[in-house]
Amino acid sequence: MLKQMLACCKVYISESRNKAALEAIEMAAKLIPEAPIINKFEDATYNRVGYTLVSQIGHGPDSSPLKNAVFEMAKAAFEAIDLGLHCGSHPRLGVVDHICFHPLNGSSLDCVAGTAKSLAADVGSGLQVATFLYGAAHGERRSLDMIRRELGYFKPNADGNQWVGSLQSEALQLKPDEGPPRAVMRKGVVVIGATEWVDNYNVPIFSTDMDAVRRIAKRVSGRGGGLPSVQSMALAHGKGMIEVACNLVDTSKAGGEDVQQAVERLARVEGMEVGEGYYTDLSQSKIIESYFKLAELASNKN
Repeated sequence: MLKQMLACCKVYISESRNKAALEAIEMAAKLIPEAPIINKFEDATYNRVGYTLVSQIGHGPDSSPLKNAVFEMAKAAFEAIDLGLHCGSHPRLGVVDHICFHPLNGSSLDCVAGTAKSLAADVGSGLQVATFLYGAAHGERRSLDMIRRELGYFKPNADGNQWVGSLQSEALQLKPDEGPPRAVMRKGVVVIGATEWVDNYNVPIFSTDMDAVRRIAKRVSGRGGGLPSVQSMALAHGKGMIEVACNLVDTSKAGGEDVQQAVERLARVEGMEVGEGYYTDLSQSKIIESYFKLAELASNKN
């Protein structure tokens, strides 16, 4: 029996408090049952939700069930959410803030990169939203971090380290790969990429000293001379708590346990107490297992 090659997509929406909006987005995903939502992670403080969808590889990027499901979700999100009314302690550039495709179960990065590019073209032209590509979906393999820095993603615009309202301007510092050349304030912009697997691991620190936690986050990251392949930032997470939020780009070099130990060591120097970190998604193996269980259930019903 041939191994079924899979593609995974993580979709990050700038909303978690408006339940009607989330229901509309999830109903839109169900229009394409071949690409089910495997996991959903909501954070009310960040006002952000992450969805993980999986499907078998299609016969081509344009016929991908995964691409079609994510497009329907994006369309529903833009109809239900106004970025100008958004407020949260997690940075964002748009209503549909970030979409990333990952190969699973033996599929190739080139294959999911084609799907990402096809989706970007549809979002840009069909939904009229400025869209940026990164990773294997971009000709020069531009990084997600680079796009975000150019567009001001990391700079809070309100008191309490909050991001409030839409982008500062319709004018964009980078030329979009797809869609109109300017941002639509109600929608913001979309960033779509294709990479090998990335884990997200957050560590809570019980402190209100943002400067000190930012120092810890920088020293944990590869950019700051810390753990290789770790990207991190400090984000306010409720009263008396700041999280070191990390992207683990290559878990063979540094995983969640490594991050936990590094944060605890650095926090001790600052005299701070650290809580137990957590992943915001399932592991690759668990996602694959969950997908095949859902596929089996659907097959038995038919």
